[in-house]
Amino acid sequence: MSSIPHQSASARFHPISLLFWLALLLFPVQSFAGPDMARSAIIVGGDRDYPPYEFIDKDGQPAGYNVELTKAIAEVMGFKVEFRLGSWSEMRDALQSRKVDVLQGMSWSEERTKEVDFSLPHTVVNHAVFARRDSPLINSLEELRGRSVAVHRGGIMHDYLVHQGLGARLILTETPAEAMRQLAAGKTDYAVVAIVPGMYIMRELKLTNLLPAIRNVASHRYCYAVDKGNEELLSRFNEGLAILKKTGQYEVIYNKWLGVLEPNQITPRVLAKYAAVVVIPLVVLLGGFALWSRTLHGQVTRRTADLTREITERRHAEEELLLNQQQLIQADKMAALGILVSGVAHEINNPTGLILLEVPILKRFHADASKVLEQYYRENGDFSCGGLPYSRMREEVPRSLDKLHDAGKRIKRIVDDLKDFARRDDSAGNETVDLNAVAQAAVRLVEPSIRKATTRFNARYTPLPPVRGNVQRIEQVLVNLVLNACQALPDTGRGIQLTTGYDADSGKVVLTLTDEGSGISPENISRLTDPFFTTKRDQGGTGLGLSVSAGIVKEHGGTMNFESIPGSGTTVTLTLPEYREDTSRE
Repeated sequence: MSSIPHQSASARFHPISLLFWLALLLFPVQSFAGPDMARSAIIVGGDRDYPPYEFIDKDGQPAGYNVELTKAIAEVMGFKVEFRLGSWSEMRDALQSRKVDVLQGMSWSEERTKEVDFSLPHTVVNHAVFARRDSPLINSLEELRGRSVAVHRGGIMHDYLVHQGLGARLILTETPAEAMRQLAAGKTDYAVVAIVPGMYIMRELKLTNLLPAIRNVASHRYCYAVDKGNEELLSRFNEGLAILKKTGQYEVIYNKWLGVLEPNQITPRVLAKYAAVVVIPLVVLLGGFALWSRTLHGQVTRRTADLTREITERRHAEEELLLNQQQLIQADKMAALGILVSGVAHEINNPTGLILLEVPILKRFHADASKVLEQYYRENGDFSCGGLPYSRMREEVPRSLDKLHDAGKRIKRIVDDLKDFARRDDSAGNETVDLNAVAQAAVRLVEPSIRKATTRFNARYTPLPPVRGNVQRIEQVLVNLVLNACQALPDTGRGIQLTTGYDADSGKVVLTLTDEGSGISPENISRLTDPFFTTKRDQGGTGLGLSVSAGIVKEHGGTMNFESIPGSGTTVTLTLPEYREDTSRE
């Protein structure tokens, strides 16, 4: 039976078929047919463990992209094939000794063309450097110098690394899977494996501690290979491959096994040009090859750009996630601090209440006892009382009792402000707020910090219309602003000025806080409200205060602007919209 399939009239004049017939006329079959061609079936060799390209499945049968592609070519070309899969080095030797007629998947290289003839490429294989997750990340093959690297014995990357002379210590394995296992077990620093088989092996063997460190270190054309000079067999596979691409069968097989896991394949136009150069003059062949090389270079460049963009986006997403995690941690700390403040305030209230209860009793007792003491003083003269002369004590005791009573009331007021500030925020933010009262409460709350920072704190409160919002959240903003102003002062001789006012034209309530501190550099002004930005990291600053404050002001429909002159101070202007009752429904 002829090995040339029957063709319809419409296909009889296909250019590729004409090229095939012309090749047969120029190079008769008998001039290439050796002893192996007399067999009834073509012996096809391949790697037994190179998934998903070619491998032995669980039923012991050849499977994979290469196997299915070879079967389809044999069907359209009308010949029989017999598969023999073994180790890759064994299969290369078998081709040289003519125990097999063709290898169905071999990467093209200049050195290999001295031993075998290659078909047109049926795909492109990209190779990657794999590493353990705890290994140092690398960006180029040059960084493998001096490292131990597992690589498939006799594979294209074995040849490539030896040819490059990188100085890596190569650990040769019989299969790519063994290279990946040795890497996962820590027996080697890195492994160089084709990206698709590498990812496939990681998934099938559950090697979760591995990752591709460099996704594309080399791209090689993947072809059929025959013994040197076996042009007739090579042309049959070339023609069969061309027919599969024209009929769409190739695309179905490719998508089934490889899908989108490999880079884009060569376009049909380039394939047609590449096929045409089989019989055209050598100059045209070299020109077509140069065109293909440029196209491949463009694809690699675009893919590299895509990978760079993906890495940048991934790093940005990781940074955003880290920021969110830090914000959650800080928010949880603040919530815990609020609970602690509430508990401490409750405990302080008990002795404070006792002071406020007992001092009036002591004052009444002193008023009654002073009559007796005064009579004794008049009759017997001055005497010692509590270690001091009575003439002095009768003036000091009333003053001390008054100061004690005032101090108790002040403690109670501060504790109440703390409890209000730390209370859980469950309101909907629809309270009518007096900004002056909120500012006064905030000042009382941070009064110890103000006294420590400056001797020149001044506040001017102008009568204001109400605003609408949440008292606690607005108070939180003002506390943050006053504390920042205190921290900006280099010495206690510098002052802080707080003023409130009303802009009738815009309907805005305005609070201005000016400090005579060190100021802020122009390049940092725009970043003041960024999360975690702070110029006081060494002083314990978290960079969250102004970020949170800006969010609160925005929620209330207001604005917060900063003006600063380095060395002279900073002015913060906070505006909130005036609240006006809706009278349109009356």
